Amino acid sequence: MTDDALLTEILKRSRVVAVVGASLNPVRPSHYVARFLVQQGYRVIPVNPGHAGMMLFGEEVRARLADVDAPVDMVDIFRRSDAVPEIVEDALEHLPHLRTIWMQLGVVHDGAAALARARGVDVVMNRCPKIEFPRLLGDAGL
Repeated sequence: MTDDALLTEILKRSRVVAVVGASLNPVRPSHYVARFLVQQGYRVIPVNPGHAGMMLFGEEVRARLADVDAPVDMVDIFRRSDAVPEIVEDALEHLPHLRTIWMQLGVVHDGAAALARARGVDVVMNRCPKIEFPRLLGDAGL
C-alpha cells in the first residue's frame, strides 16, 4: 500500500514521465491519462513500438525505453502485469534518473516492484495519476 504522503511527493517531484503503452487512440485510458499529465505541466514521453516515430502531445513516440534520451523521473506503465518485469528491467538499465515506477489500475507485479525498490526506486501499483493528482493536489496542481 502506498500512502498519500508518498503519492503527493511523487506527483510534485516528477517532471518527465515516460508512458509505456501510450496510445494514439483518444478513447484509450493511456491516451487520456497522458493528455491529463501534459495538461498538468508534465513532459510526457510516449513509448509504444506500434506507434514509434509518430507524434503524440508534441513528443515523438519511442519504440522502447532505451530510445528515450531525456532524464525521466517516472515510468507510467499501461501494460498487462506479466509484461511489467521486462519494462522495469529496461527502465532500471536505461533511465539513470528514474525515481518512480508507476503501474496503472489493475497492474501489479510484486517481483518487479521488489527489484525497483532494491535499486532505490519508489513503486506505485494499481493506481492512476489522473485520479490521484486531483484527489491529493486539487485544482491548484503543481
